[in-house]
Formats: sequence, C-alpha cells, structure tokens
Amino acid sequence: MNHFKRWGIAIAGIMLQMALGAVYAWSVFRVPLAKQFHWTISQVTLTFTIAIMALGFASFFGGLWLKRAGPRVVAMTGGVLYGGGVFLASFSDHGLWWLYLTYGVIGGVGLGFSYIVPISVLVKWFPDRRGLMTGIAVGGFGAGALITAPIATRLIASVGVLQTFAYLGIAYMIVAVASGYFLQNPPEGWLPQGWKPVEKQQAQKGIADFTLGGALKTWQWWALWMLLFLNTSAGISIISQEAPMFQEFAKITPLVAAGMVGIVSIGNALGRVFWAWVSDITGRRATFAIMFILQIGLFWILPNFHSVTSVTIIVFFILMCYGGGFGTMPAFAADYFGPSNVGSIYGLILTAWGFASAFGPLLIAYLRQSSGTYTSGLHIVAIVMAVSVILPLLVRPPARSQS
Repeated sequence: MNHFKRWGIAIAGIMLQMALGAVYAWSVFRVPLAKQFHWTISQVTLTFTIAIMALGFASFFGGLWLKRAGPRVVAMTGGVLYGGGVFLASFSDHGLWWLYLTYGVIGGVGLGFSYIVPISVLVKWFPDRRGLMTGIAVGGFGAGALITAPIATRLIASVGVLQTFAYLGIAYMIVAVASGYFLQNPPEGWLPQGWKPVEKQQAQKGIADFTLGGALKTWQWWALWMLLFLNTSAGISIISQEAPMFQEFAKITPLVAAGMVGIVSIGNALGRVFWAWVSDITGRRATFAIMFILQIGLFWILPNFHSVTSVTIIVFFILMCYGGGFGTMPAFAADYFGPSNVGSIYGLILTAWGFASAFGPLLIAYLRQSSGTYTSGLHIVAIVMAVSVILPLLVRPPARSQS
C-alpha cells in the first residue's frame, strides 16, 4: 500500500511545485508594470528579488515548523499566502510599496513555506531514488513559467496587468492548497520493501543524522551553501533579464520574447530532473563540477549569437544547469546530514537562493546599465563559474555526526 501511496504523494508534490514555479515568469510583468505606472525596470525587478529572498528565508522557518506541525499544514498555509499575495498585488495602484509587500513579501513567504515541503517529504519516501525524485519534484517548479508566461502575456494584453494578478493569484491558491493537502511523511523507519543501499551510495553519505545545530558546526554545510549560491547567482542573473535580453540579442518583439521565456523554462525544469538523475550515478560533487564547467563556456559565448534559435538553445542549457543545482542539492544535503532534519537543514541552505536572487540580478543589471550591453556581465559570470569549479572538488562527507 505504501509503495503506491508514495507515488501519489510525489504527483501532489509536483503539482504544488508547478504552481509555485510560476514566479519564474516574472519578467513578462516587468515592462507592462513599468509602462502603466511609470516605474523603472530596476524598481519592478526588485519585486522578484524580494520574493526570492523571502522564499529563501521562509523555507528555513517552514522547515522548522514542518517538524512540529507536519507537511500538510505548512504546505497549505504556504499556498494561501502565495496565492493571496499575488491576488493582493492586483491592488498595486496603491503604489510600488504595495507590490513589494504583497507579491514580494507575502507571496515570497508563501513560496518558501510550500517549497520546502515536497523536498522534505520525498527524501523520506524515496531513499532508493533520492536524487531523481527530489529532482522531479523541484522540476515542477522549473516548469511553472512554461505554463504561466504565455497565459500571463495574453491575459495582460486582454484584461491588463493588475487583473492578471487577480486571476493568477486565485488559480495558484487553488492548486497549491489542494496539492498540499495530500503531502505527508511516511511511517517512522519506513523503507521500500527489499531495498538496501549499495556500497557506492553509502560512500557518498555521512554516517548518521545531524541536527540543524550539528550541521552548522561542519564546514561541509557552509560549502553546500556556497555551491548553491554560486550556481544560483549565475542562472538567476539570466532569469531576471530573460525577456529584455532576448529582445536585445535576437531583435524580437515582446510577445516572441515571452514565448522564448516559456521555452527556456523547460530547460530549468528538465535540468532539475536530469542532473539529479546524473547525481545518483556519478555523485553530487561530480555533478556540480560538470555544471560549473559547462556554464563557463555557455556564458562566454552567449553574446556572440543573435538568432532566435541559437540564443534559445544556449539559454536553455544555462537554465538546465541552474535547475540542476536545485535538483541535486536536496539529495546532497540528505546524503551528508541524513533525512530526519533535512527540512530545516536544507531550508537554511536555501537562504543562498535568497542572497543569490539579490546578487545575480543586481550585478547583471548594473553591468548592463554601465556598459550599455549584457556582454560584460555575462563574461564576468563565466569567470565566476571558472573559479567555482574548485569547490565541488574539495567537499567531502562529514566524518561524524554532530548533536
């Protein structure tokens, strides 16, 4: 019975993550909001930064609350906050501060609460496919923009940007709350029937479960935080500028750029599943090293291409690597620190996402403004990726458990 039940829970987790991942379609709102309210692009972009920063920090508190209240309560509460925040953003004619408060803070907190739940639940239900299943779950997050970007673009054209927030907020709330209802932990000590970890899987892991405090005493926790920060900073610098970057490089209309945003978001989703699957075979350390090496070349060559097809393909692979960090890191954390407290331990690692959401977009926006082109910013990110390769080569599992 539990064998079939865990697959139903996995489907619910994927549906929840798809609703949450709609936040990645933010770039299609930037120009309409700027035109309607005469805000600058930087002011509008800050909304996305606030939302992701709130997500990162709320994931930590959601992970702590998860231990006491259980997955269902945390996931459904997050769904209400997220959908409610987006809905309330439809009243942003009150001012820019209202958009920051509703979509950014309230919606971002809801994102964080809900995001951590499927990850924490599925590493317990799928010890035999830990990387793959957490990758599939967060792959749903990456796919959210694929559905939302074209729908939002058409809604904005027909009913306006604020009414679009109202419609989407209601839809997000319904899907997130309904999906969150089905999330629950397995019975204590549950393992798949007949499954035993092979020697290679054991070699990638720490020897016991860590508490949050114990994990923070190890240098490995900080190394995993930095790995996620570096990988996320690179990818999110692209995500925050996708639509205008596509228009600059390929000389296309906003509607075509929105379609490209939807297409490359498949890379974000696919990368979460693909690299997580790869990490089950090659190990988490090797997977991060490969992703960093690939991004060196991709970021460096992107400014040299100007056709819709070539730009789309390059950004697609960049976002595969970006998504791969989120697909691989939950299993990385569970391998090193055990599954029992992964909600709070990985939740705190996700603060790296919040800091990266400020660093990456602000860096690329500043360099674009100062140089008049995205080229210099993309080349600097390539150099950062070259230095980053060292870190996954150095990290090793913790030698002993901490309490």
